[in-house]
Amino acid sequence: MNNAALKELLYKMADDQLILGHRNSEWTGMGPLLEEDIAFSSMAQDKIGQSHALYQLLHQLGEQEPDTVAFTRNAGQFHNCILVELPNGEYDFSLIRHFLYDTAEALRFEMLTRSSYKPLAELAVKVRAELRYHTLHANTWVKQLGSATEESVSRLQLALQQALPHALGIFEPSPYEQDLITQGIFGGEDILQEKWMKQIDLVLSQTQLSLPDWKLLKPVYGGRLGKHSEHLQPLLDEMSEVFGIDPTAEW
Repeated sequence: MNNAALKELLYKMADDQLILGHRNSEWTGMGPLLEEDIAFSSMAQDKIGQSHALYQLLHQLGEQEPDTVAFTRNAGQFHNCILVELPNGEYDFSLIRHFLYDTAEALRFEMLTRSSYKPLAELAVKVRAELRYHTLHANTWVKQLGSATEESVSRLQLALQQALPHALGIFEPSPYEQDLITQGIFGGEDILQEKWMKQIDLVLSQTQLSLPDWKLLKPVYGGRLGKHSEHLQPLLDEMSEVFGIDPTAEW
């Protein structure tokens, strides 16, 4: 098994979950409804827990401890897609990001339940149930607000147009793509993106929202290669503040 290919896959998945988990946690106490405050906080906790499990797999492959990996790297060492590091903005943007990202992640983990790397396949089976809740939540609110008032439809449509190019960055090609496919570790980003586009279209067809022509969208790449927006490093500085004061502290 190509360990470099496997580690690259695990790092980008773990970093996605960690960064979006922290972004979602920023809604704690700030949600537009108490229900949404609790929902985003709960999903944030799930994502950070999932990132920890993925970092544990990396540790078993010879990488450093999860806390060290999560809290001591700089922005250039992270492999998350740029979509997840963008500021929360208004609720409409966070909801659309949640919908686009979690749909992709649920499909990714579903594919990984058949991975030839058994520890990852076993983790995918466990995570799948949590992600079903996340996509159910996102679909419910997108359908509701995407067919409600003129203002809600307009705001979600604008957020969709802003987020889609970044969402395509989720599927940024991996230098190890063929190795992952050949070895049965993962079915590949192209297949995942195809499944995602069909699912996104299926949900949005039940709303007044519309998708632009996919061919006219230019994907925002770079995150998988450590090239990030100006928003990531300040978030990492905030995330690692306590760990940086005393990395040896026990709680």
